[in-house]
Amino acid sequence: MVLLTTVTLCCAVVAGALAMLEPALAVFGEAPEEQVADSRPIDSSTRGSIQASVRVVGGAPFVPNVNPRQR
Repeated sequence: MVLLTTVTLCCAVVAGALAMLEPALAVFGEAPEEQVADSRPIDSSTRGSIQASVRVVGGAPFVPNVNPRQR
């Protein structure tokens, strides 16, 4: 329990220090580029030509045992 508390406090201190230093680091470094989501629809026809092959294993289909006495 003491170890868990110690690790939690250490992580909180590191996260707090980084949160406080983040505005200062932004002043010295370049401003990050603004990321904007692409609003165009995805063309699904290009992905349709790349189909994964499926291996079919021969044999009887799976039939669940509904009678518990039968094994």
